[in-house]
Amino acid sequence: MGKLEGKSALVTGAGRGIGRAIAIKLAGEGARVVVNDLDKDPANEVVQEIVQAGGQAVAVPGSVTADGFAGRFVSTAVDSFGGVDIIINNAGYTWDSVIQKMTDEQWHAIVDLHLKAPFDVLRAAQPVISAAAKREKAEGRIVHRKVVNISSVAGVFGNVGQANYSSAKAGIIGLTKSLAKEWGRYNVNVNCVAFGFIRTRLTEASADAGSTINVEGREIKVGVNPQLLEAMKAAIPLGRPGTPEEAAGSVVMLTYPEADYVSGQLLVTGGGFEG
Repeated sequence: MGKLEGKSALVTGAGRGIGRAIAIKLAGEGARVVVNDLDKDPANEVVQEIVQAGGQAVAVPGSVTADGFAGRFVSTAVDSFGGVDIIINNAGYTWDSVIQKMTDEQWHAIVDLHLKAPFDVLRAAQPVISAAAKREKAEGRIVHRKVVNISSVAGVFGNVGQANYSSAKAGIIGLTKSLAKEWGRYNVNVNCVAFGFIRTRLTEASADAGSTINVEGREIKVGVNPQLLEAMKAAIPLGRPGTPEEAAGSVVMLTYPEADYVSGQLLVTGGGFEG
């Protein structure tokens, strides 16, 4: 049996990259996973991979910022797997500009995605978690549930061209610490992982300044200039970017029983990078 056998886990942005690695690792430890991605095909592919490996998973595609998403996400976990035990708020992308060129749309899109959407999911989950904790208390049982919110070194140290992203990622740290205090009475451990430079499709070296992805009709620039990439590597004591699997490991280990007395903490997963 895995460390998370029978647990119900919700993961946003789990169709690709770090989120996919998190979902697969959770499933490998026995968790039943609700897989979200903006696009249905990647979400369904992750579900299929988990099921083919003998696990259980369902897909809830769609934008985490859409009206009604949070309730639908949480309800799927309850209806499919009987409750909510683990929440990983991972979904995200960046949309950069220096502040004088940053539009209101850029600001709100990124803050809504990285801060309001996690808040919405956690608020929607509260009645489910509270009711379960009360039942368990009446039965004389203690069951720990886990929340891991995803931040970034940009939210800890700031970053040029990322006033929106850095602000939202700093905010999620504050949300984590507040909720750790609010939900301690429910035996919920709430922690935050701040990623450094992790190699994904959004951070691959790109000599093409026009490389973009389409996100809800927006063309978002992706990729890192190769020279900048080398400079970023040089600033990391371990000398390299992390892999999605390494990033996932730092998240999933906070959901293990060994972390039942860890709450309200920020873990920087950045290869030793300190700003």
